[in-house]
Amino acid sequence: MTVNPLAPPWLVHPRDANELATSVWSRNVARTASGEIAVAGVTASALAAEFGTPLYVVDEADVRARALAARESFDSEFARVGSSAKVYYAGKAFLSTEVARWVTEAGLYIDVCSGGELAVALAAGVDPARLGFHGNNKSLAEIDRAVSTGVGVIVIDSVIEIDRVADAAARHHRQQPVRLRLNSGVHAHTHEYLATAREDQKFGITLGDAPAAVAAIRSHDSLDFLGLHSHIGSQIFESDGFVESAKRLLALQAELLVDGPIPELNLGGGFGIAYTSVDDAMPIEVVAARFADIVASECARLGIPVPIVAVEPGRAIVGPSTFSLYEVGTIKDVEVTLPSFPAPGSSFPEPVDGGEVATRKYVSIDGGMSDNVRPALYGADYSVRIANRNSDADPALVRIAGKHCESGDIVVHADYLPGDVTPGDLLAVPATGAYCWSLASNYNYLGRPAVVAVRDGHARVIVRGETEADLLSRDAGISTGSMNDRDAP
Repeated sequence: MTVNPLAPPWLVHPRDANELATSVWSRNVARTASGEIAVAGVTASALAAEFGTPLYVVDEADVRARALAARESFDSEFARVGSSAKVYYAGKAFLSTEVARWVTEAGLYIDVCSGGELAVALAAGVDPARLGFHGNNKSLAEIDRAVSTGVGVIVIDSVIEIDRVADAAARHHRQQPVRLRLNSGVHAHTHEYLATAREDQKFGITLGDAPAAVAAIRSHDSLDFLGLHSHIGSQIFESDGFVESAKRLLALQAELLVDGPIPELNLGGGFGIAYTSVDDAMPIEVVAARFADIVASECARLGIPVPIVAVEPGRAIVGPSTFSLYEVGTIKDVEVTLPSFPAPGSSFPEPVDGGEVATRKYVSIDGGMSDNVRPALYGADYSVRIANRNSDADPALVRIAGKHCESGDIVVHADYLPGDVTPGDLLAVPATGAYCWSLASNYNYLGRPAVVAVRDGHARVIVRGETEADLLSRDAGISTGSMNDRDAP
């Protein structure tokens, strides 16, 4: 076995580059006897033939099962400590009317953070009382709509929002339940852009400013203060940050209880998932048990009742359920000269080109950063497998590149595929259910791909893919006649 020196240290050279790591793929994905990847009995080639590529492929039963497991785990663990829980699905991860129905049928609430997400949830028939409305800059129109439709709770993100929500609630003759988002100061172990509770960022208010803000909320008869809220970040594997955040919030809650009841505490979400075989994500059952233990322990220490605890998983429910399907276009073997480093004390401390040359295989696909911007945005790592066949070829280090006019348009920075990967092959990139479709764009005028749900051997479109006609329909410079006729003298 020869390990390519260009491979990152964490990437394990596989014995079999066809193998599917169970931690990365949804539970109903497997290879068929002929070697194809299939989800719930539907093969990759059948999906590509019917719906085209690029394509987001959702294992519907997997989403439903993860949603149910989250609700049952938090229900049972907080019942164990004498309380209860509310599990909100974080709609920003991926929201469509079908997904909204799946998660609410599993007993979850839904967290939305824009007027558009609210519109999707309402169009799905979700009871507004089961919705939470987030956002650091809710417009007056969004606040008014949320109040008027009966949204279950609005998360107040800044002091200026207190009066805005109170005025809207008074105008609609409603007492609006609210939570107050706090910046706990806990530094989650995640990418800088995913850490949302550090001091210097846009979300929430500080712990020190919270007592005055809570007093202001309580001064309005049109507001009903449910409790505090914190979200320390996303794609977090360790529990230490959640533990410390809970301790800080509960200490503040103990102080605030002197002036009135606080029935709930929202500890947010951000639970990590496996994108590669070396990622070690905590099962949701373990997360629920740890949350219950720390909240119960701190409440006992402080001598306060255990509140109803709310959490907001999104990625952990929908992320592992989906893979993106692409077709290979071009392949290039690129020779890279490795740097060498001078001996200590040398006059030239910077690395220089050395003599060793390694090959990286660039495999270009028919999608890219328009359907998965996370590698370009966060440096996120993904895995990849050939989806339409097995191969006995030796593994080769590959980089999966998109078709956009950006050198940073990379979908998979490094993985091993069989060395005979060829144009026309189908590639599947797992764990793309969260923040891929949601962050998708029309860069280079590519239409956003369709989203297809597969269950019990049947596939159906749940979000229609965009066509060139869809893109041109928004261009106000196109008239019903031809451009030449319009521009003729």
